[in-house]
Amino acid sequence: MNAKRFTGASAGSQKYDLLTALAVAGLNGSPGFQTSMLRLVALVTARYNWARNELTVGQREMARLWSVDERTVKREIKRLTSAEVLLQLRPGVRGRVAAYRLNIAEIHRLSAPVWERVGPDFSERMAQQSVTPAAKPEEKVVHVRFGQGDMPAPEGQGGRWGGAQSRLEKLEPSLYRNWFAGLSCAGCERDVLRLKAPSAFVAQYIQTHHMRLLMGVAQAEYPGLRRIEIEG
Repeated sequence: MNAKRFTGASAGSQKYDLLTALAVAGLNGSPGFQTSMLRLVALVTARYNWARNELTVGQREMARLWSVDERTVKREIKRLTSAEVLLQLRPGVRGRVAAYRLNIAEIHRLSAPVWERVGPDFSERMAQQSVTPAAKPEEKVVHVRFGQGDMPAPEGQGGRWGGAQSRLEKLEPSLYRNWFAGLSCAGCERDVLRLKAPSAFVAQYIQTHHMRLLMGVAQAEYPGLRRIEIEG
């Protein structure tokens, strides 16, 4: 499922359905899972930015909301990201608050076995929301083929750059296929990551439109990173 933004006339009901799915999945899980889902539901209800499809809240604020200490917050966020219920967009570095995104596909997968317990209408709505039509392109995404279809991920790109690509693919599947998959790592020196794009056009487009996303994901793999250079 592609990254989803809740917009339009049905956005309100879809948000409630998602929160219901989280709550019911938690209620049917272990005591620890119940606590994690309750905390996540409270956090999303209070602080999720639906327009930008991201959660940007400091650990101190989370601790206050959950009535716990910051060490508990760190452990909880680690559990939620390890389970891929939350995906990290940007790490919290140099005083900047970390940013996360709900992984809608994983939430649907976890909660699907208990949809019927809410009711047949809920189960039907969730099933419809889980389907992403293959022929419908994501809004505001320019699909570029460069004469070779979707660009394959370059070989031999393991390690930290491979980890960054994996994060990008999970966060933005369409953007990854059309723009990021063809990038290769040319090296990282001190606080500068050098990438190679398949063309000058791709390099320029990413720098103009997608550098914020790329930088945030790369910083999760390259602590201390300050600049990314892309050559075409």
